[in-house]
Amino acid sequence: MKSFGKVAVLFGGRSAEREVSLKSGAAVLAALLRSGVDAHAFDPATANLQSLADEKFDCAFIALHGRYGEDGTVQGALELLGIPYTGSGVLASALAMDKWRSKLVWQAAQLPVPDYVLLNEESDWKSVIENLGLPMFVKPANEGSSVGISKVKMADKLPAAYREAARYDKLVLAESFVGGGEYTVAILDGRALPVIKIEPANEFYDYEAKYLSDETRYLCPSGLTLAREMEVQQLGERAFSLIGGMGWGRVDFLMSAGGQPYLLEANTSPGMTDHSLVPMAARSAGIGFDQLVLRILESVHVG
Repeated sequence: MKSFGKVAVLFGGRSAEREVSLKSGAAVLAALLRSGVDAHAFDPATANLQSLADEKFDCAFIALHGRYGEDGTVQGALELLGIPYTGSGVLASALAMDKWRSKLVWQAAQLPVPDYVLLNEESDWKSVIENLGLPMFVKPANEGSSVGISKVKMADKLPAAYREAARYDKLVLAESFVGGGEYTVAILDGRALPVIKIEPANEFYDYEAKYLSDETRYLCPSGLTLAREMEVQQLGERAFSLIGGMGWGRVDFLMSAGGQPYLLEANTSPGMTDHSLVPMAARSAGIGFDQLVLRILESVHVG
């Protein structure tokens, strides 16, 4: 096995996804220790990043989610410190975290995304509904794990949904409903793993359905035809590459009733919990959790 030296597993952090990150990081740390890696827990919320250099860490496994961990912030800090790290660099991390700007990149390349509009306090709610129809989703542009997201089914609920999303970010999106199912594609070393179909326990794939419920169903094989599966995989690989993604990640899709996939968002530091999708897809491809963690670590990014 390749020698990785002294490895810091970064998890926890200050984002709204701290609790999920703690679970991801604990799982990653345990896997590295089982594999004989000199790995150590490191929580940026309680420890100064400079101590990574002071304590002579050779590289960092980023198991942080959300702001300050998945948005390019910690990636830039690690580059300044000269410490290689897992996953995508500053640009891709920042773009993926911003659901609006990543959509702009994909639209420029003529990749399909759901119809959407940006919202603010002066938005004409009637016009938004006329443009997107009901139901629609309202979400903060720079949060993950479905934090601050609402499914709006009635016109009079739209302003409250906007205010809920605006608690988490100044930039708020309203997105049209695409009702043919939700799918995800994990990316490892630039290649797509098997597609997973998500059947949420709740009305949509919210925080509870993602991390707490045992009722959400994950189908892998996805049930798609071979041709459609390959189409979604190739679209995931291209979408990830266009934003500059490296190493590993995940691209989420919505499918129309007619079978057209639409890009929803990309994740450059996906969950690694017992409910998480990348380990699930890896298992389907014959890659165990410990092996997956080592594969991710082997592709550390040097700024």
